[in-house]
Amino acid sequence: MPRRTQIVCLHEGVAGRSIDPVFYLRLVQVLDPKWVRPWTGRNAVRMVNGNGRKDLMAQTPGQIQACRATGGLTTLVVCGDLDDDMPDGETLRKEFWITCNAAGISRADFETVVFIFAKDRLENWIEFLLTGSTDEGREGPRVADLERVALAAQALGQRCNAAGAGPPMPPSLEWSCANWRALVERMKE
Repeated sequence: MPRRTQIVCLHEGVAGRSIDPVFYLRLVQVLDPKWVRPWTGRNAVRMVNGNGRKDLMAQTPGQIQACRATGGLTTLVVCGDLDDDMPDGETLRKEFWITCNAAGISRADFETVVFIFAKDRLENWIEFLLTGSTDEGREGPRVADLERVALAAQALGQRCNAAGAGPPMPPSLEWSCANWRALVERMKE
């Protein structure tokens, strides 16, 4: 029997002005991991707004400490964008480590965080999930229709649940999915 956890999703953008909360909440709902405990009186994911990358980095150490304080029953998922100054998710993850290390976070606690980074914006993933292709070398077209955002997240969740059937995923999406799969394996221990 896997351990039970709650998910805290620290993401870029503010609810009502960003597509991120809609996408990530719908994705976890479709994935429906049986080891997720619903947040008291809410859904399975507690969304925490961030205001861009610098804010995400500044909030991450405090969120790691808050997750640790719950006795290991909370998993922090940090969702952000890989802007053109970051070549890949691992490079940005190292930047987060520098910030967390300076704040006194242990390497072991940092390693429990799941990082999900879309290149150039989440819209690139949405374009891929709805059309089957995208160019991560440019910013995907802005998406304001939250129904399309939810449909894309649902498509990704269904693809993950079907063990990856479909066209090859963009590099940032593949890297992020590998991080999620690592969490799934960890929860089986």
